[in-house]
Amino acid sequence: MLPGLRRGELLHRGRVRGRRRLVGGRHQPVPAGSAAPVTDAPDPTSATPGPDPVRVEEHADRTEIVLDDGKVNVLSPRMLGALDAALDRAEGRGAPVVLAGRPGVLTAGFDLTVMTGSDPAARAAMVRAGFEVTHRLLGFPLPVVVACTGHAIAMGAFLLTTGDRRIGVAGGFRIGANETPLGIVMPRFAIALTQGRLAPAACDRALLTGDFCAPPDALAAGFLDEVVPPDEVRVHAAAVADHFATFDLAVYAETKRRVRGPWCDRVRAAIDADAAVLG
Repeated sequence: MLPGLRRGELLHRGRVRGRRRLVGGRHQPVPAGSAAPVTDAPDPTSATPGPDPVRVEEHADRTEIVLDDGKVNVLSPRMLGALDAALDRAEGRGAPVVLAGRPGVLTAGFDLTVMTGSDPAARAAMVRAGFEVTHRLLGFPLPVVVACTGHAIAMGAFLLTTGDRRIGVAGGFRIGANETPLGIVMPRFAIALTQGRLAPAACDRALLTGDFCAPPDALAAGFLDEVVPPDEVRVHAAAVADHFATFDLAVYAETKRRVRGPWCDRVRAAIDADAAVLG
């Protein structure tokens, strides 16, 4: 159990397939946080050591950050640390950012091996790191274009909401988080983040029913701004970022701070409240 965790907060004492379920963890066979089975989703094997799971590609007018662990892009401690370092590099360059997944998946959510492991401190640290990097993306001072290359489940769906422009792909992909029907209380962080992006009715449905959205429904709900063919998503995201590069980026940063400041503040307060539960 997470240190200091109270009943009904983040961890539900009910069991799903014989194990306790944690917000943002993954549940087979969906590449997800705590998602229900989806037969057309890839198998969410956990992250294993290998090449750097985050690749940074520097172009003249943009920085592309590509999540690719060779599997389903679980948000492991290693992935989160590499993403934060990539954001440092991108911020230093001062150009618009494209955040992309690998073909078929943006990210599968938190690493199941850590979420269900025996080290509560490691679990709490990973969850907090995920919340923090998502908050950083939300208020990032440069334009962020998210190329949602496929599934975005649980923490993946929450990460998606931070983009200044979010481009999804057509096909049999799922976007959303279904913690509530699995008996898991949504963290305050996820609620504050989603309420700031989705229309009220769509937000209620996403958080309370846990229904997954196919790309057209995700577009209508507000998870996505556009849907394009899979072979066009990276090219289109790059074109959008290059268009942002024609802006006065200092003006953009200040406008974004004013527009998103109250939202960022609500998400920060929610993270701090959840931290008291995580320990």
